Amino acid sequence: MSERVKPEKIRCDACPVLCYIAEGNSGACDRYANHGGALVRLDALTVIERSDPRLVPFMEGASPDWDGDIVKGERPFITAVGAGTTYPDYKPAPFIVSQQIEDVDMVTVVTEGIFSYCGVKVKIDTDRHIGHERAVVYVDGEPIGHMMTSEYGSKMLSLGGVDHLTGGTKKEGRVTCDALLRLCNREAVKMTIGEAESATSIVVQAGRAPVINGDEEKLMRVGCGSAAIGMFAKQWFDHVDEVVVVDDHITGVLSEHQAGKMLDVPPTGIRIRGRRSTPGRYFQVAEPGTGWGGTDIQDPLVILNDFKSDVAWPGLRLLMISTTGEQYAYFELDADLTPQPTEIPSALKTTADRVSENCEPSLCSVLFMAGAGGSLRAGVTENPVRLTRSVREALTHVSCGGAQAYIWPGGGITVMVDVMEMPSGSFGYVPTPALVAPIEFTLRISDYAALGGHMAEIQSVEEVTKAELRKLQQDADSHDPLARRNFRWPREEER
Repeated sequence: MSERVKPEKIRCDACPVLCYIAEGNSGACDRYANHGGALVRLDALTVIERSDPRLVPFMEGASPDWDGDIVKGERPFITAVGAGTTYPDYKPAPFIVSQQIEDVDMVTVVTEGIFSYCGVKVKIDTDRHIGHERAVVYVDGEPIGHMMTSEYGSKMLSLGGVDHLTGGTKKEGRVTCDALLRLCNREAVKMTIGEAESATSIVVQAGRAPVINGDEEKLMRVGCGSAAIGMFAKQWFDHVDEVVVVDDHITGVLSEHQAGKMLDVPPTGIRIRGRRSTPGRYFQVAEPGTGWGGTDIQDPLVILNDFKSDVAWPGLRLLMISTTGEQYAYFELDADLTPQPTEIPSALKTTADRVSENCEPSLCSVLFMAGAGGSLRAGVTENPVRLTRSVREALTHVSCGGAQAYIWPGGGITVMVDVMEMPSGSFGYVPTPALVAPIEFTLRISDYAALGGHMAEIQSVEEVTKAELRKLQQDADSHDPLARRNFRWPREEER
């Protein structure tokens, strides 16, 4: 009886987990596999070209189900999507690619960074109250971040970060990493904001409307109550005596507002509950909630005190409307100066529709944010601080999957990028836990040599694109990492 030979495993050194992978299997991250005793990258390296946009797989025949959706640019560009990592830190980046652009010799250094220090900033377009500032955000019962500020019709979340990835329990780190990965890959994530009976359930997905307590949000506000008065005062002027735009933050009153004064709207004797600010602007008219204008009210009359009897008059026409125009009500004062619900005139109904028309669709935006540290910089140069200085001096341009990245001021290379501008499926993970994301550094070859780059590792773009190609449609309006405007040196040449 012949002895059964156990297949030999190979060790993957692409991240600190150091998986031992058997023949035909992939590692814990599902990004590297053992094919015939060789370690191979399973995803596709993405290459963008101007006249003939093409996808170049990292391994021939890899990722047959990949949908081919990538960010597109105007010139040939090798992205880091599918490139692989530089772990351990001293290894050169997987691809250091040279090409000539407009008679300038350029090099692009690409790597999929392992980001332990990363997170996402989420913008949720809604007037609804979803939680107080500093409220904890939970996924599967684990804290993954917190509420930040309200920004003119949007709520902001800060999710992830090293404290949640590594500073809590093992489950907290795993849940945080999984939630960030799904958000960055444009998948839906259900989360809870706040505690116990006051908690809000919300489903967040990049490029989609938020679903709040089971209801899909439709519109973001046209502006605060005061801004709405300013925008639509002239359209209301001929059809009504008073308008109140109900808003959790700044409720507007037409007759007191500067816009009303300019139109000679007479005083109406209206009295608003809340804290009066400048004329026609009131704060804290109600508690935050999911009702009119982000307040907790369903009946707008509860924010009114009695009208002043020596100013108001029977028959006074009153329109109350929310900041999205989705809620509105029309009243006329009776002989006791009490507002009575009345059918809204068609001209006023048209103005309510106009408010809604001027509201943009409610969306969730997800911005990946991370610090480019050790392995990223060492993969570019043996003296990493020179790369940081080169980025600061606008000699090196940073992109993520070919998409435009914002570089935060201050020390280090802290990047932020809209995941909707990146290729779908750009993000992976390692179970340390950390996200894996593409990042590219583009600069002149002369500047690359000056900062001590890995010159011996440079390949031409022709060498890199020898594998089987997939053609893709191009979007000429997308970010171009190789454009001269990205660099300081064209401006110097113009002097």
